[in-house]
Amino acid sequence: MSSSSGQHADAPEPVEVRPAGRGAAPDADASQPQAADAAPTTKERIVYASAELFRRQGFSGTGVKQIVAEAKAPFGSLYHHFPGGKEQLGEQVIRIAGGMYGQLVAAVIDPHADIVSGIEEAFRLAGVHLADSGWADACPIATITLETASSSEAMRTASRDVFEAWFAALAGRFQEAGIPAERARSLAISTLALLEGAFIFARAARTTEALDAAGRTAADAVRAALAER
Repeated sequence: MSSSSGQHADAPEPVEVRPAGRGAAPDADASQPQAADAAPTTKERIVYASAELFRRQGFSGTGVKQIVAEAKAPFGSLYHHFPGGKEQLGEQVIRIAGGMYGQLVAAVIDPHADIVSGIEEAFRLAGVHLADSGWADACPIATITLETASSSEAMRTASRDVFEAWFAALAGRFQEAGIPAERARSLAISTLALLEGAFIFARAARTTEALDAAGRTAADAVRAALAER
């Protein structure tokens, strides 16, 4: 994903990740960044550990000492790879974890013969995964975005870029199904907004009711858009 003017001036090269090919079967751990090689580097371990910690306990609630301990990395290595400190690391996590999550959603949707079934399955599996994780693993960047969008321009910009990539990817799927471009983008934004909002309600209530309802609403909207062609 390309950088923008809001990115930290000393931003590191992105950690290499293995993309999930179009139509690939979803993997249980696909929402986490994955190294291109079997043995991750110290830098990769720091990013992966941070992604998991930020998602589960937030950006502010995660300390540098906890990150390096979880990554099994020397304390000084974090500042060696991320001279901008925790903010620079957070920006990198948003871009990588957000990119991998977008690929996971595509991997769930693409195997289905029709886009409506794919959307229904995406919401269903989101609920299953969330429940199986003890209501901890929802969107990998939502918690960070809510915490930092008003305080870090670099992290806000990274979140914006990731969300825009999600909108474009899903809109592209809708266009392939025959929905006009303008309607497809609007539908993509509303579908992802339903998913993100339902995650919050589901985590608070510890039930998939909100995700189930949001999934039905999203599928109905896609079905209606297809009927308008």
